Amino acid sequence: MFTNFKRAKRVAAAVVACVASATASAAASIDPPQAERVVTTTASGVQVYSCEYDAQHHLAWVFKSPQATLYDTSGHALIMHSAGPSWEAEDGSRIVGHVIAQTPSDTAASVPQLLLETRSTAASGMLSVIRYVQRVNTVGGVMPAAPCSTEHQVGASPYLANYIFYK
Repeated sequence: MFTNFKRAKRVAAAVVACVASATASAAASIDPPQAERVVTTTASGVQVYSCEYDAQHHLAWVFKSPQATLYDTSGHALIMHSAGPSWEAEDGSRIVGHVIAQTPSDTAASVPQLLLETRSTAASGMLSVIRYVQRVNTVGGVMPAAPCSTEHQVGASPYLANYIFYK
């Protein structure tokens, strides 16, 4: 899971560029209240969508989950991000959060920047002290441009972002 070194090397350049601007890009509305930064990571992954019927019985893309690997500033895979939304560190610690604020991305056609609050933790370790997760510097990840045509069809959209963890 954490041994994909080729992917880590590709992301290393993005890590350096994104981390440098993480604080500057965060809007005041998504700044965590009275919190201390623990770690800043760069995510590389996809936002997964599913083709589902809406209230008017039309097929449309619906967000399902993120699937991303979060890297530290040296390009080491540190945390896996998935549905919940949840984050699981190498040491087995895990958190599940919920969105409490959002602001548009600074990049067109990109998922919003978010502030999430931890609502549950599992196992002790790096993530067990985390109270807030901030997603900033988002690039990509919006629903597929092509319309969906089959119920439960899956579409994935690549994205990059910085995730900053606070205690």
